[in-house]
Amino acid sequence: MNALQAIVFDFDGVIADSERLHLRSYQEILAPEGVTISTEDYLQKYLGYDDVGVFKAVGKDFGLPMDDQRVTNLIARKGERYESLAAAGEMLFPGAADFIRSAVSAGVPIAIASGALTHEIEDVLERAGIRALFPVIVGADQTERSKPHPDPYRTAFARLRAHCRRDLVAWRSVAIEDSHWGLVSARGADLRCVAVTNTYPAAELRADAELVVAGLHALTLDALDTMVASSQ
Repeated sequence: MNALQAIVFDFDGVIADSERLHLRSYQEILAPEGVTISTEDYLQKYLGYDDVGVFKAVGKDFGLPMDDQRVTNLIARKGERYESLAAAGEMLFPGAADFIRSAVSAGVPIAIASGALTHEIEDVLERAGIRALFPVIVGADQTERSKPHPDPYRTAFARLRAHCRRDLVAWRSVAIEDSHWGLVSARGADLRCVAVTNTYPAAELRADAELVVAGLHALTLDALDTMVASSQ
């Protein structure tokens, strides 16, 4: 690669097709509270948040008290339900593992910046046999502020620089996202932005991304290198 220096991936919706499991977990945990969340509600209102943000936003929307202890309890229950659903099998999007392996083979440093919990991310990657390819994984439990704040991407990029012991430049590195909130986070960290349409249509992502593709199966390192080089 002549211009591309690094790639920081979102996880859910980019690498892993696990949003449906997160939604189902939220639905099942919140149903006894009298809360019904539709797929549309989840995509439009809650997808950009980590677990803390989702439960607090739900509490506000449905008039439920959500003190820290209650949120902690709900997160624990949701995590247990998610784990049981995840144990059912493969969750990676088609082509995701191949693209990740191609980046590593080409010597492009990679990391993850996600709103999912670190252990959930690691569990999925372990099952897929690609955990060892990621030297840096920043989950929601590792930053005080979640997306759309830049903290997740800033943290992941800083740790990747330290790991590589190279003077990586944000403007020559790419974030790959599936949501508006994630793209805002990545842009706030000065990373170049690519969007995949696994979750939202291209029309909702183009304003925040330089390149929009159908998924990692439709993306190449050459395309990223050309994108980065074109605006240097």
